[in-house]
Amino acid sequence: MPPSRASRRQFLSGLGAGFGSLALAGLLADESRAAGRAGPLSARPAPGRSQAKRAIMLFMFGGPSHIDSFDPKPRLIAEHGRPLPFAKPRVLSFPLRHGNLVGSPFGFRRHGESGAAISEVFPHIATRVDDLCIVNSMHCSNPRHGGAVLEWHTGSDTFIRPSMGSWLAYGLGTENNNLPGYVTICQALSQGGTNNFGSAFLPAACQGTPLGRGGTPAREARFPFIKPAASREVQQRELEMIRRLGHSQLERTGADRALEGRIASFELAFRMQAAAPEVQQLERESRTTQALYGIDDKATEDFGRQCLLARRFSERGVRFVQCNSNGWDHHSNLQSSMRSIARSIDKPIAGLLADLKARGLLDETLVIWGGEFGRTPTAENDNGRDHNPHGFTMWMAGGGVRPGLVYGRTDEYGYYAVENKVHFHDLHATILHLMGFDHLELTFRHSGRDFRLTDVHGETVHDLVA
Repeated sequence: MPPSRASRRQFLSGLGAGFGSLALAGLLADESRAAGRAGPLSARPAPGRSQAKRAIMLFMFGGPSHIDSFDPKPRLIAEHGRPLPFAKPRVLSFPLRHGNLVGSPFGFRRHGESGAAISEVFPHIATRVDDLCIVNSMHCSNPRHGGAVLEWHTGSDTFIRPSMGSWLAYGLGTENNNLPGYVTICQALSQGGTNNFGSAFLPAACQGTPLGRGGTPAREARFPFIKPAASREVQQRELEMIRRLGHSQLERTGADRALEGRIASFELAFRMQAAAPEVQQLERESRTTQALYGIDDKATEDFGRQCLLARRFSERGVRFVQCNSNGWDHHSNLQSSMRSIARSIDKPIAGLLADLKARGLLDETLVIWGGEFGRTPTAENDNGRDHNPHGFTMWMAGGGVRPGLVYGRTDEYGYYAVENKVHFHDLHATILHLMGFDHLELTFRHSGRDFRLTDVHGETVHDLVA
């Protein structure tokens, strides 16, 4: 009688009782790393020339207003209160709430050798302006949070696709076998949910590992199941049992990437129990460093902790780290809300840039700032702004970008990108180029065709590259 051929589902179901002590959600690494063979998270060089070795994304969930931060509009101020002198887009989030033009309530000043104009709400970031490559001509395809957030993270506002961080983990692997290749800190689980940091059809090892979630204070953010329920000796014996059972199953069924990845997830979880808590021990940093990030101030502590964690993960070999600021959806109370949330991120971001530069890490670390879209120049609810995917700002620093550059332009009111327009697909292509990839070549074959982050779109914006 031939040996029993249990399915993968049956095999994993049989091991279910052991998942609680060792499983770490989101950490699906390939078994072959432990065996010394090349796997999806094995570190590998980029195929092309690159200066950036890692990336930190500073995501502003909700859509920060570009015309109140990095894209001043004197004419909008001069015509405050007048009707918009051209037709509004056909698709608006709340068209019945729209009023007349509203100029920025914040003053702008030019800073640094570049002379770039920065809003008064970002006095600390303004001191780093010569490190920034500001793109004032961004645009995307979706005016709704869910679609636009997915479009930024995955390149698609419609289908489930791998996230940008997953593509980078797939292409480059990780430089630290004891930590994930992709970590996202306190990311909101609404508006796209886990698909924003998922790996879709890429190897499961490449998906983002959440540290906390939106609404969790960064001080309390923890990886799940990091504290073992059993002694280290017992866990080692459990791991050995899982390996034996897994290899026995593979001998009967042949190669099975999902099963191999699940086995290795236990192994990585085991190693992380020692490595991950050490990264989160921010008290090991000097008081001077903690103050640089604003951790000594209640207003800036939360995002400051995220930024300092990002530096610590990055310098230990994590390929992609995302910090998340949630609360930029200013449909009303623009002046007070914008000033408050801008303060919460301003000093931490400036501290991150300064710290990376002082440690010699900025040149090889690509820092990206932005949200899913911008805001309208017309008033909503009298003192707010609606969603605007037609023109907005994102910026990058380090990692081979041209510092001190202000690129592209929106119209005189800040509604539409009109000069050197850059779509999300174009910025994705440029980010991959800075990391050493041709976006046309970084592909994965799935369901009979090759997929890539930019799908069938995107052009590298070489003007942004140093």
